[in-house]
Amino acid sequence: MDAGALIKKAKEYLSPEKVALVEAAYEFALNAHKGQVRKSGDPYLDHPLQAAMILADLQLDAATLAAALLHDVPEDCEVPLSKIEAKFGPEVSRLVDGTTKLGKLSLRRGEASKRESQSQNLRKMLIATAEDLRVVFIKLADRLHNMHTLGVLSPEKRRSIARETLDIYAPLAHRLGIWQIKWQLEDLSFRYLEPRQYHKVARLIATRRPQREAFINEITEILKQELDKAEIKTEIIGRPKHIYSIYNKLNRYAAQGRDFDDIHDLFAVRLLVNTIPDCYKALGVIHNLWHPIPEEFNDFIANPKDNGYQSLHTTVLCQGTTPLEIQIRTYDMHRTAGFGVAAHWHYKEGAGQDTRFEDKIAWLRQLIEWQSELGSEEFLESLKTEVFIDQVFVYTPQGEIKALPKGATPLDFAYRIHTELGHRCIGAKVNGRLVPLNYELKNSEIIEIRTTKVNKGPSLDWLNPDLGFVKTSHAREKVRQWFKKQERTQNIERGRQILERELKRLDIAMTNIEETAQLFNCESSDDFLAAIGYGGITPHQLALKLAIEPEEIPAVTRTVRTERITTAGIQVLGVGDLLTQLARCCNPLPGDHIIGYITRSQGITVHRKGCINATNVEDKSRLIEVSWGEIHDVYPVDVQIDAWDRVGLLRDITTVVAEAKVNISSMSTTDHNDITSVFATVEITNMVQLTQVLSRIQGVRGVISATRVSQAKASLSS
Repeated sequence: MDAGALIKKAKEYLSPEKVALVEAAYEFALNAHKGQVRKSGDPYLDHPLQAAMILADLQLDAATLAAALLHDVPEDCEVPLSKIEAKFGPEVSRLVDGTTKLGKLSLRRGEASKRESQSQNLRKMLIATAEDLRVVFIKLADRLHNMHTLGVLSPEKRRSIARETLDIYAPLAHRLGIWQIKWQLEDLSFRYLEPRQYHKVARLIATRRPQREAFINEITEILKQELDKAEIKTEIIGRPKHIYSIYNKLNRYAAQGRDFDDIHDLFAVRLLVNTIPDCYKALGVIHNLWHPIPEEFNDFIANPKDNGYQSLHTTVLCQGTTPLEIQIRTYDMHRTAGFGVAAHWHYKEGAGQDTRFEDKIAWLRQLIEWQSELGSEEFLESLKTEVFIDQVFVYTPQGEIKALPKGATPLDFAYRIHTELGHRCIGAKVNGRLVPLNYELKNSEIIEIRTTKVNKGPSLDWLNPDLGFVKTSHAREKVRQWFKKQERTQNIERGRQILERELKRLDIAMTNIEETAQLFNCESSDDFLAAIGYGGITPHQLALKLAIEPEEIPAVTRTVRTERITTAGIQVLGVGDLLTQLARCCNPLPGDHIIGYITRSQGITVHRKGCINATNVEDKSRLIEVSWGEIHDVYPVDVQIDAWDRVGLLRDITTVVAEAKVNISSMSTTDHNDITSVFATVEITNMVQLTQVLSRIQGVRGVISATRVSQAKASLSS
């Protein structure tokens, strides 16, 4: 790609002197990147050119286009920022600096440093964005073009970049209302993270396309005639559905027992009109023509979304029972829906940025205020849990409104009001009704926090993500800080108790605590135990580290399924598709360290390392190294739940297991005095899911313990 298309696009809305700045930036980048090629073999300059073209489609100013062309020059061409500032001025230099990554030489090696590097670079970008929103426009365009060319990278690198894009950059585009970039980032990420699901949904859409297009054409003609009669000037266009959004909707519908044919907005049109009164007039015409579905109507004109999106949404039944979603908006709303804040972000000579849009980045300024308190992991966590998800708006008893992330709890609300209020919280009322502390708040609810006068402090269970007590990183960090201030000896002892409880619950033997401490970058076992004690290391993180690390699991090219619970994917000496079976004496689970035993007639039996039947075998030569391949199945795990007997106990246990989307294949109980022991076999995909299920069961009222157990079968097959 040459600069011709970019310059032609820029000339459509920029003055000649501004276009000259863009041309000068192109010539500078051309010389700086001379001889450089991307991994695809294309000239390196294609990348900044394409990024600038994306921004030109948003009609952004000349300084932004120039910075996009130059954004890789300091990092990849060793050209100092001072040289860019001397030639293009401080404005362009500041934008380039905001999008440039931190120096690579100062970063330590290893996975932990990768996470730290990711966090620090995102932190730098967001701080620069808070000062000048154009920084994030350049970064989004940069990421979008990188996603379009991701295929040349290794599978591991593709997945890593796609995951970061889906977790950080696509939600960032959504929060800024830039739909045009958001949907592309989501679909491209989904394609690399879940290729099978991506192509499955794409095929579903493609097979219905002729039927859908014929239906839309017929409906459009009817609608146009009726709107013409009402003297409403309108443009009617089809509304494409994007693959990732349909995939998410299919998952939600599957949980409700519905399927692909039940998705209302597969058939969808959009009406563009000149004025807001015309929006409501068109809505009246549509509702007179076809029967509306009341629960499917939303007025985002009177009540805009927090990213500025405005439109009328209605779903009507056409030609009998076929649902059709219709969006009605003005041309200005349509531009804002596609380009978000960028649609109104004009930098005119001497005008500066438009102050009407300061509220669009209020959430970002709040994050910057908190970021100094957060470590690298917590900062990334805060991006995902507080900034890049939908919000709920709730009230204090005095009528003051508070914005919290969707899914926030009364504890999150308490800590948002004041740290001490959170520490002393013992209960909550929502609209005058007592609710549990892990209750998910909803819009317009009035929250009242009940406190204790005793200096009790928070509970360590509040940090367990599987119990759902706190969802915001702000509240979680305040709880951690409280425990960190306690005596070190108390934290070490508390950590030892938590570790022993978790090892017992997951039925894992720890041979060397010092080695485990090193997995968490702790210098000593005492530091490790203290970190567990004050919540710096959670039971969830313990389960992840004590199991096989995901990156250690090799991939297989082909798997064989024989029944629902299978060993397809287990590799013997790096080779898949051999006859294997899971030992019922120990029920190994993905994440367990495993070993194989060569039988005489039944292939290879897979045991957990440490299983008494495997360690006591006489012929050690029949033991063989095996590993988990690509996991596609569920595995039986036996658990024991001890609880105080009460009415409804089994119902509550099975409910929390079902909510975790886990199946119970068998269950039995025994009673001793007032204690009931429940023995159940659950179908689990991996160790992480197991610890989540056990944590949820542990939270059921009356449950004393929930642990993994092994069956008492004595001998190996021979």
